[in-house]
This record gives sequence, C-alpha cells and structure tokens, in this order.
Amino acid sequence: MSLFISRALFFLHPRSFSSMATPTSVSITSVTPKPRLRGVVFDMDGTLTVPVIDFQAMYKAVLGEEEYLAVRSRSPSGIDILHQIENWSPEKQQKAYETIADFERQGLDRLQIMPGALELCGSLNSRNIRRGLITRNVKSAVDLFHLRFGMTFSPALSREFRPYKPDPAPLLHICTTWEVQPNEVMMIGDSLKDDVACGKRAGAFTCLLDETGRYDSPEYAPVEFKPDYKVSSLAEVYSLLEANFDLAP
Repeated sequence: MSLFISRALFFLHPRSFSSMATPTSVSITSVTPKPRLRGVVFDMDGTLTVPVIDFQAMYKAVLGEEEYLAVRSRSPSGIDILHQIENWSPEKQQKAYETIADFERQGLDRLQIMPGALELCGSLNSRNIRRGLITRNVKSAVDLFHLRFGMTFSPALSREFRPYKPDPAPLLHICTTWEVQPNEVMMIGDSLKDDVACGKRAGAFTCLLDETGRYDSPEYAPVEFKPDYKVSSLAEVYSLLEANFDLAP
C-alpha cells in the first residue's frame, strides 16, 4: 500500500486499539509521532499561479506536430521540453528557446494568483513555516510574480539554476540554505514529472495539485514517482498539513 493511501486511510478512518478491544481486555494505544515540517517549496506556473500557458501548443511549435506526437507517446506523464532540446545544435536550440520565451511572455501578460495561495501562505507565515519556490520559468517571471502579488519566496530558483527540475538539485539547495533535512520539507506542484519527481528524488514529502482530476487517468498509473498527497485546491493544503505534520516552530 502506498504512503499516500495508508496515510489517507488512517486519517479518514481513525481507529485506536482500544476501540477494537473486548470489555475485559486491557487496551494499549500506540501513537506514531507526526513528522516535523519546517518548510514548503512551491512550483510557480499552475500551482501558485493560474495555468495560462498553452503547453501543448508550445511543444508543437518547438518540436513540430510529428515529433510532438512521437515524444508524447513515449512520455505519458508529460513532455520535458527543456530536456528535448538540450542536445540540439546551437542554432536550432536558440530558435526553440525563443519560441518558449514567446509563450512565456504571453503568459506573463495574463498572470493570475491561484485561488487559496494567499491564504495558504498566510497560514504558513503564522506558524513560521519557511516558503521556497522552484520553477522552470525564467527569473524575470519570478521577479514579476513577487512584485505583482506582494509575496516573497526565498530561495526562489528559476531555470537559470542548473540542473533544474526534475533533478533534485534545486530542492536540495533550498534545504541546505534553510539548514533543514529534505524529510522536513514538502514540495507542492501540479506536475508529476517535474514537481513530484524532484521532491521524491530529494527525499522530501510531495503533494500534487490536480485541479481537474486528470492524474486519475490510467495512463499515469505506470509513472515512477507518485505523490504522498493529492489535492484539488490549495485551500485543502493547510488542513492536510495540520492533520499529518508537526508544525511547531
């Protein structure tokens, strides 16, 4: 049974040993201490902000229709476009980066905060839980996000930090900066292939934001890394943290 399922069953159906004992037996209750949580690291696009980039159109524009379909069939959990182009010739790679940047600029024009993000961050602040950010977007997008919404995440690592997600390096860098262990941190994001993989490889807890339930599809069943928790809204996250973690400073 997966960690996510076992935890969910425990909290949805709490039963102590005493509830199963006969009237003449002596009950012994065993309480497992909650793991300590000292920091939360967020993805940006599609997690802290409403998804506005048409990634499918971006991938087709970069790869071409035929190559897009071929790569998509080999990667059911999603396409890593930056990985796809990293071995291209300099000229072809530069054109690809320009196409990606154009889609990202269009996204910045429509940037919106994700419902529940401000409230969640306020709750984390009230418990002195650190907040970090890891994105595969560029630094200018992170700077605009901080400026537009008055929220600060530190460290906030963009794709200029190498290697980027799904490599665990950026999350491990944040843990080192905070002087905490990876198992004292949760990674929250909307991507199995980037956010969950990054968190699991680093040894952190992971929470998948799946607003539409698309990851319930059987096509995602074979993926290597599965989240510890899954929510459909950021509004669900803080109660999940309170139920499953020690949030003492």
